[in-house]
This record gives sequence, C-alpha cells and structure tokens, in this order.
Amino acid sequence: MIYLDANATTPLPPEVLEAMLPWLRDGFANPSGSYAAAKLARRAIDQARGQVAELIGAEPGEIVFTGGGTESVNTALHSLDRLTGQGTAVVSAIEHSAVLRFVETLTRDQLRVPVDSGGRLEMEAFARALEGAAFVSLMAANNETGVIQPLREAAALARERGVPVHSDAIQAAGKIPLNVRELGVDLLTISAHKFHGPKGVGALYVREGLRFTPLLHGGGQEAGRRSGTENTAGIVGMGAAAAWMLGGAKEPVGAMRDAFEARVLAEISGVTVNGELAHRLPNTSHLSFDQCDAAGLLILLDEAGVACSAGSACMTGKQRPSHVQLAMGIPESRAKSSLRISFSRLNTLEEAVAAADALRKAVEKLRRVQGAGVGPVVVYSPG
Repeated sequence: MIYLDANATTPLPPEVLEAMLPWLRDGFANPSGSYAAAKLARRAIDQARGQVAELIGAEPGEIVFTGGGTESVNTALHSLDRLTGQGTAVVSAIEHSAVLRFVETLTRDQLRVPVDSGGRLEMEAFARALEGAAFVSLMAANNETGVIQPLREAAALARERGVPVHSDAIQAAGKIPLNVRELGVDLLTISAHKFHGPKGVGALYVREGLRFTPLLHGGGQEAGRRSGTENTAGIVGMGAAAAWMLGGAKEPVGAMRDAFEARVLAEISGVTVNGELAHRLPNTSHLSFDQCDAAGLLILLDEAGVACSAGSACMTGKQRPSHVQLAMGIPESRAKSSLRISFSRLNTLEEAVAAADALRKAVEKLRRVQGAGVGPVVVYSPG
C-alpha cells in the first residue's frame, strides 16, 4: 500500500516503537509511585517533556501531556472560557471541529472570521473581530488544505489588545518549524500521531505565568493541570517522535509533494489545486477533478493500493462540501470531486510518482464510465 493520508495519522518509525516497548512490557509502574520502578517512569516522562518542548520552542515546565489533540484543544478553550471576562470567542471559519464544536457549547457569543479564496484568514476582518473579544483560537495550518495561517501576525494584533490566543497546531507540528515564543501564543495544542508518534497522547503548551484552570480533576498529575495516571509508553513515544522529527528528514517531503503535483497537472486535465500555493504545508496537496466524484476516485485508488482521503465531508450518507471548502467559496461540484493527498517522511519519491500514475488511471476510468468531457487544468493563483 502507498499510504498518502498522513494528515489523518502517521505510522510509527522503528525508532519510536523501540523507545516505547520497554514501557509497554516491564516499565508498567505508576509514575506517581515512590519506589525505584516508578521513579524510572517519571524520569522517562520528564525526558519526553523536554523533547516535546524542544519541538515547539517551549520550556519543559510549560508542557502538559494529555490524552490527545481533542482533549488538548478542549482543555485550552475550557481554561480560556473560565478565566476570561465578558466578550466574544473569536475563531476562524476553517477551524477543526474540536474547536468549533467546543465553542458552540459556550454561553458566550462566538464570531467566525472569514478566510479568502485561498483559505487564509482575512486579517482586516480579524482585526475588527478583536473589538470585544474575550479570547482567540486560530489554527496554525488547516488539516484539509494544508494552508498555513498568518498566526504570528494575528497573535500580535491580539496581544496589542490584551486578548489571549490559543492555536491548534496539530497539523503543523513536525511539518513546519514552530516556536511558541516567536508566534506569541498563550496556549498551543499538538498531537503525537500526526508526527509519527502513537495515538492517544497529545500535549498542551501553557505559557509560563498564564492563569490556567484544568478540564480534568482528580489526582493532580501534570502539576495539577491534567489529572489521570500518565500514559508512560505513549508519552515516551511522543517524545521519541518529536526527537525523530527534529533529527532531519529521511526523505524531502516537500519534494515528494511537488513531484506528485507536477505529474498530476502534466498528465491529467481538469485539475484544480485548492488553497494558497505560497502558504501550504509541504506535505499536503488538495486537488479537485472535473467531472469526477471523490467517492469513486477513492474506491479506484484503494483498489490500486493507494490510500488517501476525500476533500469533502460525508454527512448523513451524502457527500457535501466541508465547512472549510464552503468558507473558501469552493463550488459544491468542485468540492465533491476533491481529494486530500498528504505525505509523510516515510514515503518515497518513487511512491509519489506511482501514486500520480494510479490517480491518472483512476480519473481516466471514472470519466470513461461517466462519459464526461473535461476542461483545462486550473491552478489557483491569488489576486
């Protein structure tokens, strides 16, 4: 199988699995214990905390381990909601559902800031939204299109007005350089399985000195910020994955994505590349295909041994445009033909070329079946 759905999850490299195995077998002691085995587990967690902190330019004491990205997001927004006064919760229109659904549960007003046709935050609208804002949540990069958001600029505007900022950096961590100090954010969330760590473990950056209230109460683990016995093996795996990502690319992910796109655009007519081309994650390609439906393409690609995902959400048995594509103004017909192809460091250039060939054959077959003509290649160009 050629796996090209890294924005959904990533495989474990051998180095990460090997780091975890001792803590899955013999190192089962509760890290909160006072005996030698427990202290070993605690030291392993502390080491991982430092590794994760290095990945995002934080201090180890600012890292809180959680049960995953969704929990990290909910914890961050819960704390901001509890500790800020009156005002509006400001988010972008393309946030992940973990942000949007949580904000919808709040009693305070919410404001969704629009994005342009390239999927980037409308900065003038954002500046206006800050008037009366209680807090902001803005993703670092979109999970569907890979479009990188102007987080640093937005955070600077918010900071001028004394508005705290959370960022969902789950898709960005490990794919582009992140430094919480340079970004100027107060809270930031990441998830291990998006950068070759295990599922079921995430981390929340909490800026030193920031008032914070936990979502989970109990035994007071994680310095009272996240109760619950720590998942030692998962945390060690997250730390090992962070170190592995910082250790240099096995394969140039951006080169693979670019080679894939170049071949697709050269050999398949009626293709649209969705999203701002100059501000994308290097691993992500979001494409639409004239006179094709994503569901049919996914079936044919799966039969050819290529795994990727649709660019539109499937709701109540019907394919409809995702809220991301709607926010970008993508027509429904184009949205229904969208695929998200996302590479990881464990892919190869040969796989990128083979996947492009498989996609060409799938598009040709689907168009023959549907008996449709197609138009010229379209590549989004802002302005």
